[in-house]
Amino acid sequence: MTLLIIRHAESVENAAKYTGFYQDPRPYSGAAAHGISHDLVGLTPRGFRQAQWLGDVLPALAGHQPHVYTSTYRRAIDTALIALPDLPAEWPQQTALLDEQHYGDATYMTKRELYDMYPDLAEDRRQRKHLWTAPGKGESLAEGVSKRVAAFAAQAQEELRSPCTIIAFTHQTAAVALRSLLEGRTLPDVLAEEKKGKMPNAAILHYELRHGRFLRTETTIPPI
Repeated sequence: MTLLIIRHAESVENAAKYTGFYQDPRPYSGAAAHGISHDLVGLTPRGFRQAQWLGDVLPALAGHQPHVYTSTYRRAIDTALIALPDLPAEWPQQTALLDEQHYGDATYMTKRELYDMYPDLAEDRRQRKHLWTAPGKGESLAEGVSKRVAAFAAQAQEELRSPCTIIAFTHQTAAVALRSLLEGRTLPDVLAEEKKGKMPNAAILHYELRHGRFLRTETTIPPI
């Protein structure tokens, strides 16, 4: 009864975050920026190799007929399809519960532009990142993302009543919220750890459901 949480393989956004996606002033609207992030951002060649590496290691970890879920973002879907190309027709299933944090009108804004345009949100963004709510129909880590992943964790716990493995292809922010929930840690604590070193692309967090609670048992880091 295993839950594997996987951050998607390296995307072009990860590789060119500060040289291609963030410009000041931003040349497109918040809605357009979110569309780019959600629908267009795919994997780099390195990300493709990471997904292939996942394909090498996951069969031994997942066993027979795992339940496979992805976020609705292209980079997570692509990672799953490359890693597990021979799944039955009903898998993988896409769910917005595993989506990246929605940054609304702030998507791809530099910090300078963000603070100039939304000065009332600057302090939370600087000091209380988990409480910061992105403007323009965005969400916070503490409320929006955490509530979504809690719903996914409850769903996973129900499915794991029958022996199976669940694989969730998701994003760094959703993985932070899941770690906080499943490990009983505060979001600031997990974020402080992430500040020292983010969860690598294609890394696998292993959790076992034991006596109704999830226990983190291992972390597998890609060599690529």
